[in-house]
Parts: sequence; structure tokens; C-alpha cells
Amino acid sequence: MLTVLQLFLTVFAVYSALEFSEGPRLYFPLGCLVAMLIVSRLDRQKSEKDKDRKAFLNVELEKIRKKDSATTKSIKGNEQDFFTVESLLWPKNELLLIDAVHSIFKDLGFPISAGVNYHSVDRIVKIPHTEKAFGLEIMISEKEADRTHPKILRAIQFEREKKGNEKTFIIASTNARLPITERNHVSHVSKELVELLTRHKMGFMTTRQLYELWQQAKGGEIDIFETFGDLYSHPGGLLSLAWM
Repeated sequence: MLTVLQLFLTVFAVYSALEFSEGPRLYFPLGCLVAMLIVSRLDRQKSEKDKDRKAFLNVELEKIRKKDSATTKSIKGNEQDFFTVESLLWPKNELLLIDAVHSIFKDLGFPISAGVNYHSVDRIVKIPHTEKAFGLEIMISEKEADRTHPKILRAIQFEREKKGNEKTFIIASTNARLPITERNHVSHVSKELVELLTRHKMGFMTTRQLYELWQQAKGGEIDIFETFGDLYSHPGGLLSLAWM
């Protein structure tokens, strides 16, 4: 798209230099040149972000392959891992993110299903061999998550509808446009939302945190069912992995 825009600006600059009167003949090509420089810079930034994203994915997928080496995982399986990680950390839309979260919980061994008994939750996840369950709201925010997001309103509605053994838990892709290396240096939840989450005892986790738990579980570093049992008792608010 940016390449097409650059081509259009080039053609228009040449056309204006040949066809316009003396004043516009100078200003229009100059304006096109400035616009082309801006577009070129944006294109370069996008290419750098894509390169960083692919480099991160390749490194992380190599870790996954090593952890799965004992199970002789197929090429198709590796491709699915690539798609799942990309959709989790760089989601193109909410449906793909929901599918990625569903795939991860299924891979970890959790019973997970669509919340067919509710109109206000994306997935119901149960902790095996217990009565404990989570109602998941899965959302995307280009900046920090805020209490005005539609999924937060749905979470509050689920709080009114849920059963006694179900806990509302939000999984969010926050600061989704930022490179992965910059996301550790920004806020992921507004102060107003933290207060709301704490008041309603709702949990909140970023997709990056879910990814880290997934990899720790696959590597045998944690008991994932025990970990989510601890999260079930979380007092509410933004999850800190150091809390567990």
C-alpha cells in the first residue's frame, strides 16, 4: 500500500511540474517530495517492525521445537505453533486472538469451551480435577487497557451472571502496535481499570504473560494446573508473575 502511494506521488509530482503554472509547478512537486520522504520513513519503520517480529518468532519457535523434540512433532504442528504465537502476540483481529488463546489452553490440557450458557463471555476454562473455572474475556487494545473497553463492560455483566465456582478473568493483547521489546516499558492497564478489577476481584493477564506461562509449562518448569489454581485465588487486578 505504501509503495503504491509513493508511485502515485511520483507520477503526480512529474505531472504537476509539466502541466501546472509557475507557482503550483514549484510547490506541488516540493510537497510531493516531502510526502514521499514521510511515506518512505513509515515504510522503513514497518519493515523493521516486521523483521523484529519474525526474528522473535523464529527464536521462540526454535525453543518450542527443542521442548517438543521428544514427541517428534510434525512440520504442520510447527506451522500451527508459528500461527498461534503470531496471533497471540501480534493479533490481526479479536477472533484470531480468541482462537490462539483457545489453542494454548487446549494444548496445556485444560477443558475449554465457548460460553454457550452466557452472552457475555468468550470462553469457559475449567481446572482439571477441581470445581474451579474461569470465564475468559479476551480483548485487544492498541494502548493500555481502559475500563471503557467493551470487553470490560462484558466482564462486569458476566460477574452478575456467573456461577459461584466461576471467576472472571481477562486476557488482553495490550499495546498491540508496539514492538515486543518495548512492551515491558509501558503501562498495560489504566489506574481506573485496576481499581475496578480489584473491586470486583477480577483477574487480568496480558497475552505475553500467558505465552510465558505456556512455555514454562511445556518446559516442565511449572505445574500449570497448580499455577491457575493459585490464579483462581488472586485478589484481583493486574497479574504479576512474581506473585505466584
